[in-house]
Amino acid sequence: MLSLHDKIVAITGASGGIGEATARLLAQRGAAIVLTARRSDRIDAIAQDIREEGGRAATCVVDVTKAEDLERLVSTTIDEYGRMDVLVNNAGIAPISPLADLDTEGWSAMIDVNLRGMLNAVAAALPVFREQGAGHLVSIVSMAGLHGVSPTMAVYAATKNAVRTIHEGLRTESTDGVVRTTAISPGYIRTDLADSMADPRIREQTRKTMDAMGIPPAAVARAVAFAIEQPGDVEIGEINVRPTVQA
Repeated sequence: MLSLHDKIVAITGASGGIGEATARLLAQRGAAIVLTARRSDRIDAIAQDIREEGGRAATCVVDVTKAEDLERLVSTTIDEYGRMDVLVNNAGIAPISPLADLDTEGWSAMIDVNLRGMLNAVAAALPVFREQGAGHLVSIVSMAGLHGVSPTMAVYAATKNAVRTIHEGLRTESTDGVVRTTAISPGYIRTDLADSMADPRIREQTRKTMDAMGIPPAAVARAVAFAIEQPGDVEIGEINVRPTVQA
């Protein structure tokens, strides 16, 4: 039977939503977890919950826009558990708005967190995976990067498309079987992503849509578990996870 027992998994953006759900589920299935976020209070509390339930969990404060923070995450994971089998690149923001609003600050923030943060993860993890002889990069992307762009989402979708393209590039460079990649694209998931949206009308509409059709973050966590529990000669390249009622 496939198992996550003894898998060592680091997760960015683990203070809530998909990251938290993933940390809890993987720990329940036997993985050792390193949770990261910019603030320590929430990830420390989640890690304590996991340990009280018999799991293994550590924490590391990380800002994914800083390459040195991702390097420290990798070294912390190795110091704590001896290796790092999986890095789940989950941190992301969505301060979406019409292009006509000229929110250049929001554009830059999405590029820095969603895209540059993923590249920082690749730069920090890839040498370790190569040295170990195995490793798995999982990125939480978005359905927004798959289809026609909705109004207000041009830059957000562009960052997610870029992450998917980088994943495919890494996959084609890694056919020696050492590094596996998985891009998971959620649709409407009940998370606090709307909190990063500055426009109150867009924020409220997004929350209403999430409440009406969103599915729990655990749905995405199960997809992550499915991808990383596969044997080393199997790569699950892409998974789309959305509500059955989402167009």
